[in-house]
Amino acid sequence: PLLQAAGKKNSLNLLGLTEAELEEQFVRGDGPGGQATNKTNNCVVLKHVPSGIVVKCHQTRSVEKNRKIAREILQEKVDLFYKGEESDVFKEKKALERKKQEKKRRAREHLERKKLFKEMQQLDKK
Repeated sequence: PLLQAAGKKNSLNLLGLTEAELEEQFVRGDGPGGQATNKTNNCVVLKHVPSGIVVKCHQTRSVEKNRKIAREILQEKVDLFYKGEESDVFKEKKALERKKQEKKRRAREHLERKKLFKEMQQLDKK
């Protein structure tokens, strides 16, 4: 569950990765795209050997862009793996969850006020 927090872009204080710790493969991607996906090996599979974390990235057609994105995601996941709840990625995700819950709460309150206002209008008409 902690690893699901990875993928956020604003974290700056992440653990570094060395190329010696990584295993990289290029495979065919999956999903929609037809010939563009079926005949090219532009999906990057990146494994961090010490932790065993594997990332598969096939977001673009470009191998270089996929390599860069895969490294960013892997770096965040490794940081989360080693630091746990102290990781900036985890803290950022928790902050976003709190913000989302607060927004839902305000929307619910607004809906209740609206409902009460309509009821008051109905009573005034009678």
